[in-house]
Amino acid sequence: MKKLLALVLALCTLLGSHVAFALQVTDDRGVTVTLAHPPRRIVSLLPSLTESVCALGACARLVGVDRYSNYPSSVRALPQVGGGLDPNIEAIVALRPDVVLLATSSRAAQRLESLGLKVVALEPRNYADVRRVLDKIGELLQVPGAPAVWRAIDAGVAVAAQSLPARVRHTRVYFEVNGGPYAAGASSFIGETLARLGVQDIVPAALGPFPKLNPEYVVRADPDLIMVGERSAQGLAQRPGWADMRAIRGQHICVFNAQQMDVLIRPGPRIAQAARLMAQCLRDKAP
Repeated sequence: MKKLLALVLALCTLLGSHVAFALQVTDDRGVTVTLAHPPRRIVSLLPSLTESVCALGACARLVGVDRYSNYPSSVRALPQVGGGLDPNIEAIVALRPDVVLLATSSRAAQRLESLGLKVVALEPRNYADVRRVLDKIGELLQVPGAPAVWRAIDAGVAVAAQSLPARVRHTRVYFEVNGGPYAAGASSFIGETLARLGVQDIVPAALGPFPKLNPEYVVRADPDLIMVGERSAQGLAQRPGWADMRAIRGQHICVFNAQQMDVLIRPGPRIAQAARLMAQCLRDKAP
């Protein structure tokens, strides 16, 4: 009887210890995910989440990433498991992750969970989200650096804004995310960066963060400056009516290469770097 009681007490102690150290994180779906310990093996299916893990000093915990995750350079050597919307489920399972990080828009969460994997869905869309997601990943990883990382980002954006001459203030900017054309609106994190720099996004918040525009809308808005990726830059003047826009007539156009566009269109730890790129554009090309 004494042996049985001792065994029960030992079991209760073990279970109590397990409960005490269990880690619970509620993701952007409102789903609470419970882990027995901070994850040591992570698969990330969104570049901004990959960059956030690394910004918090946990790159070494990544064992697989999506095909678009390319920063920092060390993640390029990791196994690629497809895209966020079309991940290779079998490849992810084979990596034996403790947790899979993905966007709330990904359709893979339910399939991965049905196979017994832990999934945390997070999707930053604006500055507040970037800060919140850093905090959430810090909580998940059980590392303390998230507030300091955010303070550095915020300070970097402020420095970029302070570097601008008064003449560029209130410049009206059209930022094309990709062909379509899809634009960055004032309610997007890109629009927030433009506002922090003291310039005006020609696409109002009411149209949504990344609306597909009728090209005539841009002609009517007649921006002072255009920011565009090199893939979309070719043929701008050939679009109906665009040759007469002041930005194109005056060559007030900033063309960003693929690496720069990665920085600019990802809502993550490199927002301050994006602000510096935009500030340089404004100094060089604003009328």
